[in-house]
Amino acid sequence: MIFIHQPIAGPGHILLDRRPLELQDPIPDETVWLDMIRPTREEDLKVEAFMGISVPTREEMKDIEPSELLYVEDGARYMTGRVLSKVSDADEPGLAGITFILRGNRLVTVRYEEPQAFRMYTQRAGRSTGNGPSAAPSGETILAGLIETVIDRAADVLQLQGERIDRLSGKIFEEKADPSARNTALQDTLRALGRLGDLISKQRESLVSMERILLSLSATYRTTKAPRELREDVRSTLRDLQSLEEHATFLSSKIQFLLDATLGLVNLEQNNIIKLFSVMAVVFMPPTLIASIYGMNFKAMPELDWNFGYPMAVVMMVVAAVLPYVFFRWKKWL
Repeated sequence: MIFIHQPIAGPGHILLDRRPLELQDPIPDETVWLDMIRPTREEDLKVEAFMGISVPTREEMKDIEPSELLYVEDGARYMTGRVLSKVSDADEPGLAGITFILRGNRLVTVRYEEPQAFRMYTQRAGRSTGNGPSAAPSGETILAGLIETVIDRAADVLQLQGERIDRLSGKIFEEKADPSARNTALQDTLRALGRLGDLISKQRESLVSMERILLSLSATYRTTKAPRELREDVRSTLRDLQSLEEHATFLSSKIQFLLDATLGLVNLEQNNIIKLFSVMAVVFMPPTLIASIYGMNFKAMPELDWNFGYPMAVVMMVVAAVLPYVFFRWKKWL
């Protein structure tokens, strides 16, 4: 599917009109942004003929080599980044590849998923893209706005995950009287921390890919003498992105600390169980020794013919079991 965006005059500002394009319809010359969502081969050919570019395939967009993600070809600049999105309606968000193609005053985006950031930007752009008639949108300003929205969305995601991490931190160090409930809570916490860590690592990978695009744009705008306002926007967005990367690194470190703390508590619980078995083995060893001695079939055992032999052996076994237990309690090992 192809959506075209054209600037139209609004009440005191410029709006970005978005509408779908049928395959048989021509692409208007006023189009500044072509948003290709899961395009077919026929749609690829239509855009290629209009823009004079080569639309990358889905397999090419998955390449992770920098030379395949950022390059210039036939006067068009190709930039591929990864954005957090619900990939194929999966339960957990994944990374969706998005290719931005700048040629002249037009922008082409190729994507196979629906990131929330794109919906947010198109809704915002449909209301206003500037403060006056001179603020007509171009491919470069739309690209800057899209990347800024992606970063804003990343900030929201990281803030939400930070709040979840804080709640999990309180649960980890919470006192629970019931051992079974404590063990179940620790297992649930481990799984939750694993999911959060995976999500934050994906978000950080997305930020790194966006940083590469911004650095490339910043270098290009310096050499081509782009408008100062556009260069300032790119630099400001880049600073915000780098701050988010630092925050994502902090959250990853915090998750690692909580994972270590949770595993330490699990080990303590296991050690307590092993300690209980060890104490029980030590407690019952002396009675077992006494029972083994008097269970031997020897004739020359004076206690066998003694009327109080059996009670004496029982008392000796009880005393031999109680003494280690009292000793462990005195040493505060129990």
